Amino acid sequence: MTADATAAATAALYRDDAYLREAGGRVAALTGRGGVVLDASLFYPTGGGQAGDAGRLEWDGGATAIATTVRDGDAIVLVPAEGAPLPPAGAAVRQVLDWQARHRMMRLHTALHLLSVVIPLPVTGGQITPDKGRLDFDMPEAPEDKQALEAALNALIAADHPVGETWISDAELAASPGLVKTMSVKPPTGAGRVRLVRIGTGAAQIDLQPCGGTHVRTTGEIGPVSLGKIEKKGRQNRRVTVRLA
Repeated sequence: MTADATAAATAALYRDDAYLREAGGRVAALTGRGGVVLDASLFYPTGGGQAGDAGRLEWDGGATAIATTVRDGDAIVLVPAEGAPLPPAGAAVRQVLDWQARHRMMRLHTALHLLSVVIPLPVTGGQITPDKGRLDFDMPEAPEDKQALEAALNALIAADHPVGETWISDAELAASPGLVKTMSVKPPTGAGRVRLVRIGTGAAQIDLQPCGGTHVRTTGEIGPVSLGKIEKKGRQNRRVTVRLA
């Protein structure tokens, strides 16, 4: 039995608990391209600049490595490694996340939100992988003191601000365009509400912006970071890379 991924909507377990490393599930569909759609996914699908999760699926009599995860409409599609076996449609499975890679991306994603505080300029692009994160800024001139930016970023991290979320309606977001820092990636709307990630609380709030990705619970969990070379990408764009120390 195979089916298009769009035939099945997937519940997002990673959104309920970004720290969940293993979970059960059932195969809702197998796509024509060899992807696996579960009824509920522990794996985050590529989106918003964050790479899709990897890991493995286990079922009675078999197991397969998951190379990455993507979204197809309302379905989350797990992409097995090339040549890996597929579980039967309808089978009960155990999802096991590559936690080390996911946690590194959680740390880097939250660090990039802080970077957008340290460099308060429009963001033209971004990417997060387990190895590094980067933001592209509408920055006509390079910063004079990269070390000062790195020190400011690490100070925000070390302050151990809490990281949380809240939800607002599409209409509330439309009425507050300043919440959106990214020029290239617009927050998903049309579902009636949008998730905001908040760093700090009350008078100590330092950032609030739409985001569907996974984050750590406090900034202190990121640990020290370093900034790479600030690269020129076009007439006004500059790329700033963050690595975990």
